[in-house]
Amino acid sequence: MATVAANPAAAAAAVAAAAAVTEDREPQHEELPGLDSQWRQIENGESGRERPLRAGESWFLVEKHWYKQWEAYVQGGDQDSSTFPGCINNATLFQDEINWRLKEGLVEGEDYVLLPAAAWHYLVSWYGLEHGQPPIERKVIELPNIQKVEVYPVELLLVRHNDLGKSHTVQFSHTDSIGLVLRTARERFLVEPQEDTRLWAKNSEGSLDRLYDTHITVLDAALETGQLIIMETRKKDGTWPSAQLHVMNNNMSEEDEDFKGQPGICGLTNLGNTCFMNSALQCLSNVPQLTEYFLNNCYLEELNFRNPLGMKGEIAEAYADLVKQAWSGHHRSIVPHVFKNKVGHFASQFLGYQQHDSQELLSFLLDGLHEDLNRVKKKEYVELCDAAGRPDQEVAQEAWQNHKRRNDSVIVDTFHGLFKSTLVCPDCGNVSVTFDPFCYLSVPLPISHKRVLEVFFIPMDPRRKPEQMMVADVFSHRFYKLYQLEEPLSSILDRDDIFVYEVSGRIEAIEGSREDIVVPVYLRERTPARDYNNSYYGLMLFGHPLLVSVPRDRFTWEGLYNVLMYRLSRYVTKPNSDDEDDGDEKEDDEEDKDDVPGPSTGGSLRDPEPEQAGPSSGVTNRCPFLLDNCLGTSQWPPRRRRKQLFTLQTVNSNGTSDRTTSPEEVHAQPYIAIDWEPEMKKRYYDEVEAEGYVKHDCVGYVMKKAPVRLQECIELFTTVETLEKENPWYCPSCKQHQLATKKLDLWMLPEILIIHLKRFSYTKFSREKLDTLVEFPIRDLDFSEFVIQPQNESNPELYKYDLIAVSNHYGGMRDGHYTTFACNKDSGQWHYFDDNSVSPVNENQIESKAAYVLFYQRQDVARRLLSPAGSSGAPASPACSSPPSSEFMDVN
Repeated sequence: MATVAANPAAAAAAVAAAAAVTEDREPQHEELPGLDSQWRQIENGESGRERPLRAGESWFLVEKHWYKQWEAYVQGGDQDSSTFPGCINNATLFQDEINWRLKEGLVEGEDYVLLPAAAWHYLVSWYGLEHGQPPIERKVIELPNIQKVEVYPVELLLVRHNDLGKSHTVQFSHTDSIGLVLRTARERFLVEPQEDTRLWAKNSEGSLDRLYDTHITVLDAALETGQLIIMETRKKDGTWPSAQLHVMNNNMSEEDEDFKGQPGICGLTNLGNTCFMNSALQCLSNVPQLTEYFLNNCYLEELNFRNPLGMKGEIAEAYADLVKQAWSGHHRSIVPHVFKNKVGHFASQFLGYQQHDSQELLSFLLDGLHEDLNRVKKKEYVELCDAAGRPDQEVAQEAWQNHKRRNDSVIVDTFHGLFKSTLVCPDCGNVSVTFDPFCYLSVPLPISHKRVLEVFFIPMDPRRKPEQMMVADVFSHRFYKLYQLEEPLSSILDRDDIFVYEVSGRIEAIEGSREDIVVPVYLRERTPARDYNNSYYGLMLFGHPLLVSVPRDRFTWEGLYNVLMYRLSRYVTKPNSDDEDDGDEKEDDEEDKDDVPGPSTGGSLRDPEPEQAGPSSGVTNRCPFLLDNCLGTSQWPPRRRRKQLFTLQTVNSNGTSDRTTSPEEVHAQPYIAIDWEPEMKKRYYDEVEAEGYVKHDCVGYVMKKAPVRLQECIELFTTVETLEKENPWYCPSCKQHQLATKKLDLWMLPEILIIHLKRFSYTKFSREKLDTLVEFPIRDLDFSEFVIQPQNESNPELYKYDLIAVSNHYGGMRDGHYTTFACNKDSGQWHYFDDNSVSPVNENQIESKAAYVLFYQRQDVARRLLSPAGSSGAPASPACSSPPSSEFMDVN
């Protein structure tokens, strides 16, 4: 309520109007109603001053002395009495007769009385209003638990951002909306209808606060009399003048001030690994109806500042600012710093400057925009109902209506469709049918079951064909894992070093069996340091570990030594006869004093000695008798009578001598370590030959990946699948969680269909990116074969789509780069957006292995937008426009 006392001009107009009424209705005593009738109409009845207050209605102030005289007049019973009050005169209530501002501190009942509008108009028509005086009209406002007449409204000083010295003082009711304040400011400063404006309030600390929500009241905004309200007008380039106060928010350099280009052809600066965000923004910016919605300011009336699921309208406003700048035609590129900060504020996963997924950002942004623009201000509880045998058409319509009761926004209008989900219990056959909304389709890529693995093959005898082999994952000179035959290949990662060993036995000894025993063997090198227990600390693993087959009749320490010498003969030199006899009896005597187990070279499987076993190797869970028992001791040779190249030691799976780390390792097969002295290793071990290998002709083979059609991905998306163990379904019939079969079907498609190609594969064994080429059409993507809702055959455009944007990802899992292909809605020309660089492209450049998220527009929507009533501009569709002439190609 901007009152008539807002300024001298308005007050003068009100005075003139009141004077005209007074002159036209100069009261004549014989025209006055009877005194009793006057009393009843003014004091009692529906129009009288005794009636209750109603929020929003007008009441008028009347000077107390005049009103008392009128009371005495009508109660005296004589219409010709000298107590006739004359014209209503409120002069004592005003500070002056120029601005007609009320005196401060007036008290109802002492200085004035309040009359409802009808009673006031009766009195004015009977007695008139003092010439030149304006009526004192005030509104009834509703405060918590009370209604009252607002005698003193809030006086605000309205100024424009570029002329702070010129202000307009305007009175507003506490219940007036901020929208009324904004409209009043626009009227006072003669703002053109197409110009965007917003308000700032200067607070008591001298800083400025944005008045975001135009629907709240002056009271809710805590505005006070005398407060400065600044109206800001958006510049032609889409930026706000206030953004120039912050260097990072200033999205236009001086050289761009006079730039004029094609609207929408505008890059986004990479702030540091923000290419994922830029790609998603460029795709959304080129959705015609969404961009028109923001350019035409339709969003302003739908901002939802009180949605607990939303972001207080801040994401929607930040995105609107970006769209207006990008489509102003005044920028080659802009810096999305404010938008980045808003995203990080409301979604902590996007804080900082690490690389993220463009589809994840897109999902967050669509959800954020929806909640910020949700037309449903108070969401009601909606119970989800199963089909229970009802027709699909009925259940689908009910599901969509329930969805719209809680979710109604431009995002729902543009991007939301409807699934049909069918679950079947494998036990009782119960069928559950529900219809669920979706915002995009995440479709899987057909994966070939063939893969190329490079392995290292270690034969026992290269001259013969291997009959039995074992597969191991070797990491850091150890056996990281020994695979069982029944394990799937999916458990092997591409980065794993896989060794295939030819063996002639089994790693788990079976009592009574004649098979060879397979022994895991590590290579270690000693260091000279000893601790107080006379044991070696510095034993370093080196080389590749071995799986050695040992015949049972040679399963002694000496037999094992000889077998290892034979297996290592390619790169270990056997000492000659002179080297074998060291001739040092003193050394033998010293060794006799060492606390080493006695000789057991004659020990065998048939004559085990009761030595305690060491901890498990992790290869098997149980073993009926142990290698330590078979060999009689855990170390060999206990006493050297001839020179040995290395010693043997039982170790655990990590290659350390500590074999008592856990109880479950006590009853499992130990590993053997070949321990080399540095001098012996240097003299007899050929490291170059040991690391050498022959590359087979098949190494380097690259399996060609056949391209797949987008329709194949959609078919795979709609095929029946069985739920995983981690995500069972509770069957209401069985009353149990079941691994039900699930099938998704498309029931209703949106105006803009977003298709996310699931290129990133995550399993408990591996993470990889699928670089399969997906062939997708630019025009006429037909979904009629996938939509199961009864179709309108007379309008095939309802099921055909044209491509309008593509988010691309180049690189691998841990690094990469995002870009965008997009079709400009005005020119129909495709462009390539690579951060702040934009260049025109041909349609044959769009399809690539990098395509990650596809944006399709339904053809009937494209036709509608092309019509004159469709939008303010003339958006073009890539499906209906001929290739642009060369004059539109070089936009930069």
